[in-house]
Formats: sequence, structure tokens, C-alpha cells
Amino acid sequence: MSELGPTLETPRLVLRPLSGEDFDGWAELMADESSRFIGGPRSRVASWAGFAAVAGAWVVRGFSMFSVIEKASGRWVGRVGPWAPEGWPGMEVGWGLIKDSWGKGYATEAAAATMDWAFDALGWDDVIHIIDPENVRSQAVARRLGSENRGPGRMPEPMQDYRVDIWGQTREAWRARRR
Repeated sequence: MSELGPTLETPRLVLRPLSGEDFDGWAELMADESSRFIGGPRSRVASWAGFAAVAGAWVVRGFSMFSVIEKASGRWVGRVGPWAPEGWPGMEVGWGLIKDSWGKGYATEAAAATMDWAFDALGWDDVIHIIDPENVRSQAVARRLGSENRGPGRMPEPMQDYRVDIWGQTREAWRARRR
């Protein structure tokens, strides 16, 4: 555990709070065209604000997205986990991975670990995933997690014009599925 939050482990991944050494990977993720569904692409300088907000949420909220570290290589491959800034439409577990780590099941593996933590340690009763209707890859992750599309949602300012669907499930549904 870092002083900000816990370190979670899955068979292939280490999930830990962000640290300064993660910014190069974060900037790489946000610079790629594949980041269009998570607020990108953005320059390295423009990526700093999002990085700092996610890191700072650990201090302010006591939870935030984790850095995802591939155990085999020690490489930063993305960010996954709880996210609920002011005005957010619910308590979210979200994900964003660098493109060359797609297709390995990392998003599902890391999201499942953080959903366990959100329900068990944070006491959440419900988890959502905010997904652009065109983002079929994230929809597939949500389905593998057992979440269902609850329909269109509304984002807070300045993202109020983004088209999103709210996917999610209750703690009870998650626990029943995990048994």
C-alpha cells in the first residue's frame, strides 16, 4: 500500500495509485487517436491536467483510478478504477489502456479487481461505466464484467454535449456473478 491507497494484484497486473513516474505512459495513452473515447487525443502538456486530477483525487476523495502495471514487463499500460468527480452521473469504474495492450483481457481483469475493491472497501452499492455508444470495445468489456446498458446518460459541464450510455450493475448482482 502506498500512503495514498492500496496496491491490488491480479494474476498478470499490479494496480497502484498514480505516481510521477507514470506520466510518460499517461501522455502516450492520451496522445494516441485511440484515446478519443476518454478525452483525447491530447498533447503532453494538455494531458497533465487530467493526470494531476486523477492523482489528486486519491488525496481529496480517498480513491481514484489506479495505474495498471504489467507484471511480466513492469511497464505502465493504462489506468483503471474508481472515478467519481463532482457532478458525475454515478460511481464509475472506468478504464483506458495503451493500444498495444488491447486484446489481452487486461481491462476486464483490472476492472474486476477494482470493482471488488469499490464494493468491499469503499462500500459502493452500484457501479457504472460511462461509454460512448460507438465504443464497441469498451461495451464488450462492460458485458464481460456483467454490466448492462442502462441507456443514455448526461455528463456534467463542460462535457454535457458528449453522447454516452450508462452501463452498470449493483453490488448484489456483482457478488452473485462472482460466486
